[in-house]
Amino acid sequence: MPTNTLNGRSFQVNDEGFLTRRDEWDEDLALDLAALIGVELDEAHWAPLRFMREDSATSGITPTLRRMQTVGGFDIKELYRLYPGKPAKKMAWLAGLPKPVGCV
Repeated sequence: MPTNTLNGRSFQVNDEGFLTRRDEWDEDLALDLAALIGVELDEAHWAPLRFMREDSATSGITPTLRRMQTVGGFDIKELYRLYPGKPAKKMAWLAGLPKPVGCV
């Protein structure tokens, strides 16, 4: 399993760069990762990340955008605004979760 190091902190990732150990994540790591992709995390950004972590802890899987909308109550257009391009993939990466099923 590959290991990445960021700001003196090491963590295990898979071949696509997603964390493989949930317990290695914290909000400081998310801030550091966000800086790598040019995202400045504010409360609007944190809300879906926190939901993803809570939901995945109970369901065992990373929520998809559809689940973020139906269960979390998030507006998909707003998620695209906050995380342009591939929001589900970016949010999962920042939240220290596996890539959602169905993401390419």
